[in-house]
Amino acid sequence: MPEIQQEKQLHELLSRSMVDIYVGTDNTHWVLHEKLLCHHSPYFRRIFYSKTNSTKTYGLPDEEDLTFKTFVGWLYSSSLPVPREEADLGNLFDLYLMGEKFQIPALIQDVLQVVREWYKYSESYPGLRRVQYIYANTEEGSPMRHMLVHSVARLMVLEKGIPQHWDKALRKNGQLAVDIIRAIQDWRLDEEVVPDAREEPELAEDLVEEEVQEAERENEKAVPHDDGDEGADADAEDTADVDDTDDTVVESPQPASKATDAAKAGKKKGDDLVNGVGKLGLKQMPNGITNGDYGTLQH
Repeated sequence: MPEIQQEKQLHELLSRSMVDIYVGTDNTHWVLHEKLLCHHSPYFRRIFYSKTNSTKTYGLPDEEDLTFKTFVGWLYSSSLPVPREEADLGNLFDLYLMGEKFQIPALIQDVLQVVREWYKYSESYPGLRRVQYIYANTEEGSPMRHMLVHSVARLMVLEKGIPQHWDKALRKNGQLAVDIIRAIQDWRLDEEVVPDAREEPELAEDLVEEEVQEAERENEKAVPHDDGDEGADADAEDTADVDDTDDTVVESPQPASKATDAAKAGKKKGDDLVNGVGKLGLKQMPNGITNGDYGTLQH
């Protein structure tokens, strides 16, 4: 990101030379001081100070009128409108993207400050739609990306569970998920406050007990029945009962020898898990900003 230009008094930048800027599909006409515009923006310096281009006219058909109007207000007053509700942030996010496009670090910082303060004093966090919009229109290393993803990381840590729409988005957007993990790593938390699953014997015991029970069920399924017709009838009756459930698993018939081997293997798995328990030592706004529509930001 370009360095912030050394601050100058406004009157020093109001030269006689003017430029014509046409904005949006309606070609809204703006007449701006060339020196003021180029002082803040390397993007416009390359256009109007180029030796090969003597034009004083430039078009921005892809920009929104409201966003450019807000930019002009900032250009001449160093102030930004104070958002009163979440919907007002849309224009500020567009202004931020304009600041990145025009390479104006001071504008980027000012927008960041206003957006950050709005989330703080409204005691809210960036929504998924805002985060996705910024991710779709910025590159890695963007200051706005950084602020939003660190805010979302805090939300995920403090919330009980992940909201469904965030869960779905994180499964699809691997980069966002990775950035959230990196944000948490950047906190450099003291290891004493981070839960350690290796020191949770009750949880581990429950998991091992579940494995043992599963092994025992496999063991019972694998044991062959040689009780004659009565046993066969009982098996047929049991099979009829099981077939009524959604969990029925149909397997290929196995020879008696293979079934016996499976039974032994299942029993051994269960015994090993039980013994493992012993080895592990496990026990059984309203925004507070009330000044008008504009608030001067200090640099």
